[in-house]
Amino acid sequence: MSGELPIVGILLAAGYSTRFGSNKLLHRLADGSLVAARAAGTLIEALPRSIAVVRPGVPEVEAALRAQGLEVTVCPNARAGMGASLAYAVQCAGDAQGYVIALADMPFIMPATIRAVADRLRAGEPLVAPRYAGERGHPVGFSARYRAELLTLTGDQGARDLIRRDPVTLFNVSDPGVIQDIDVPSDLPDRG
Repeated sequence: MSGELPIVGILLAAGYSTRFGSNKLLHRLADGSLVAARAAGTLIEALPRSIAVVRPGVPEVEAALRAQGLEVTVCPNARAGMGASLAYAVQCAGDAQGYVIALADMPFIMPATIRAVADRLRAGEPLVAPRYAGERGHPVGFSARYRAELLTLTGDQGARDLIRRDPVTLFNVSDPGVIQDIDVPSDLPDRG
């Protein structure tokens, strides 16, 4: 029965940081933690069954994510884009009640926000995301009914087309981390 299946956290960490200029996931935040490790730690705190997908050739990222307790899988065709990495991660995750898709370059999301996305999936919402200051944020939750479509994703759009096509249940949060990603060095907070 689907109610017995877990909600699985999926951390997308297979990008190439082209706008950043170096691997942004290995940069340190003010507390000394790596960007990827902070995002991973938050995800697994909220969802004990969490999987990270990385690209080949980044053992430092793999080690940082494993140290946080995530299962780590290497997507052999990560260069094909976020859609391919997401499809690979969903395949590795197996059957689930739903999937909470988080981004490794968004380390400031609170665990309570991730739990709230998962709770809405458990309550029967098919597609759900937090909203802060009127802006849809991350992570995005997909119920099991999206599994087949998630497995067919390719390219660099990820699940954007699904989110545009189907209504997303948004809920307001007081967590600015849901809209704070790190794309360029100036997005990193002062290490003071």
